[in-house]
Amino acid sequence: MIKCVKSCFCEYSTPQILVVKSCTIGTLYRLYQMLAIPLILCFVLLCGDHQDTDDILSSVTTKVKGIALTNTPELGEQIWDVADYIIPSQDDSSFFLMTNMIFTPNQTQSKCAEYPTLNSICTSDMNCTKGFKDAQGNGVQTGRCVDFSDSVKTCEVLAWCPVEKKVEPPNPALLADAENFTIYIKNNIQFTKFNFKKRNILPNMSRSYVANCVFNRNMDPDCPIFRIKDIFEETREDFQTMAVYGGIMAVQIQWDCDLDMDTCAPQYSFRRIDKKDPKSSETPVHNLRFAKYYKNSHGKDTRTLIKGYGIRFDVLVYGKAKKICIFTTIINVGALLSYVRVISNEAPIPMAETHYGTW
Repeated sequence: MIKCVKSCFCEYSTPQILVVKSCTIGTLYRLYQMLAIPLILCFVLLCGDHQDTDDILSSVTTKVKGIALTNTPELGEQIWDVADYIIPSQDDSSFFLMTNMIFTPNQTQSKCAEYPTLNSICTSDMNCTKGFKDAQGNGVQTGRCVDFSDSVKTCEVLAWCPVEKKVEPPNPALLADAENFTIYIKNNIQFTKFNFKKRNILPNMSRSYVANCVFNRNMDPDCPIFRIKDIFEETREDFQTMAVYGGIMAVQIQWDCDLDMDTCAPQYSFRRIDKKDPKSSETPVHNLRFAKYYKNSHGKDTRTLIKGYGIRFDVLVYGKAKKICIFTTIINVGALLSYVRVISNEAPIPMAETHYGTW
């Protein structure tokens, strides 16, 4: 043990340098060096190790256009434009396109029978608690048990009456024509490290071109206007089926920019996010409620409650930019050269006393 410690601290070694006096071996060694350096440079260039990278900053705005006509018992014949079916108003990078509806018209704040549920069905006033608010209900109980129908009694509530009925949405969807609507997506990006900015409205696109083009994977892959039907065909989803209960669709924009080669253009793809779980029997549902308010002939506040089913579109932007960086190039080339130097030093040299001369 003491001997081992002594040898560790009191001894050191140096590499032995041998000079090989052989034209053949020397020539082969120099050829190896001359071949290795270009290969290293090519490796660095092909792998992108000579470039610095930066992540994307992005801003998105969307516009939807299209007209649909419905004819329902509650509202009669009605035209729907973008102000009606985009609820709420369009967000920057996402929007909700309403495709189906359940109407509860002519609601006023008054007292009426609650919709039958486990917490609201009653046989007498003893089953109802004044002031009770059911989280799944429509109002505040008054303490009375009243007739909901000829065969069912429920607790009376102070609410917007008549209360909303729990029924299935229409099938086919009311706004089935929405598959022909178009989405105009404006995407501005920036790579701050390189002080580089661009948008998906490319420099060669004129105003008249943008006003009339429609995205097509093969014929017009750069157009920023998308027909909803085409988006669903690319994802192999059926719009009419999804329009009944709603869902979530993603529009993905990928920016892979090589600023040295001046290549930087968006690539579009589409994906349904709320795919049904094969192990579950539950159908994906996406809906929200909103109301249209007005005053009736007696001057009383009245509303039409709309339970809207629809498709939420999320615009997701990804990207990275690359640009040559001398500092990064020097570091990577130097690292590989040092590795080659180590290999050459460690490589066994054949004994040459007999064949090539003396050491």
